[in-house]
Amino acid sequence: MSSTRTDLDLAGRALGGAVRYANDDFFAPREALIFPGASLHDTSTFGPHGKIYDGWETRRRRTPGHDWAVVQLGATGTIHRVVVDTAHFKGNYPPEISVEATWVDGSPDEQTLQQAVWTTIVPRSAAAGDTANSYDTAGDRVYSHVRLNILPDGGVARLRVLGSAVADPRLLGARIDLAAIHHGGDISECSDMFYSDPRQVLYPGIARDMSQGWETARRRDGGNDYIVVSLAGPATVHHADIDTGYFLGNAPGEIRLSARSSPDQDWQEILPRSAVLPDAHNRFRLAGVEGVTEVRVDAFPDGGFSRLHLYGELSPAALTSAITRWLDLLPPEGAAQLLADNGIDVSGGSTPTEAQLLSLAW
Repeated sequence: MSSTRTDLDLAGRALGGAVRYANDDFFAPREALIFPGASLHDTSTFGPHGKIYDGWETRRRRTPGHDWAVVQLGATGTIHRVVVDTAHFKGNYPPEISVEATWVDGSPDEQTLQQAVWTTIVPRSAAAGDTANSYDTAGDRVYSHVRLNILPDGGVARLRVLGSAVADPRLLGARIDLAAIHHGGDISECSDMFYSDPRQVLYPGIARDMSQGWETARRRDGGNDYIVVSLAGPATVHHADIDTGYFLGNAPGEIRLSARSSPDQDWQEILPRSAVLPDAHNRFRLAGVEGVTEVRVDAFPDGGFSRLHLYGELSPAALTSAITRWLDLLPPEGAAQLLADNGIDVSGGSTPTEAQLLSLAW
């Protein structure tokens, strides 16, 4: 058994991250900053603008100032560490960097982001070339965007914004996918992750190939593999979708689902051992149990799948708790504006009522 509670790359393309704006990307495109995987490098490749790099690179600055790029996080959350990877940039890396963050509701345009309140999460700091430069942050607020400043110019291969996803609770007020990373789901236990990270089964969208799911080694001891999913909060789970897309010769033969409301409880079966098909959506109606916080998926005997969806509703108390926590983690100016936009007056230090909090859920 192993734990997978490590930081997520909140900016990663797999979660829907995007490089929205950059003041310059003359030599290499800004979009490469958040590409999955390590940067590649071919010393022989040149284009009309010069050497081709797998990363973001600006021209040599001849005026005062510095270059920057704004990344919209794929999942909003608290940021614990930022990695500015200058792999292969040896004579053209920025000697210093800084990172700012903000929370802006919705899908803001460039002007709105320029006018936002930005908080420095990594102060002006030295950076080395051809190095994964790592910087710790406080991780005490929820942010939606980060701005990487390179001082004064140069190239960065990859930007990783590592932290914990915090769900937008306005999206949690109906029947939802309780396992989804974006809704606060996570993997708390996994028997085997030989080929891939089991968290990928909670990612949004459809896997493009088998590498984007969870796959175990071949089991030879007579046992079976499993994952344990922490849900978005205490909930009632109604049905499951085990998507074995692209798993043609290595899907499990059968699966079983169990649930519990706390780690000290015994598992309660909510789906008996059932056959699954390869390369298919395997959908099951579940025995509705209230207050479930974790679901265990047993795969018999081994194998894997590309996506797992567990649909149901949060309890009212869990939804209220999620909204309260989210408001506490938002930058103060963002929380105040959000409440004001929804007609909730908190002037004079008043606290929103439970009814007012629940009214924020869509």
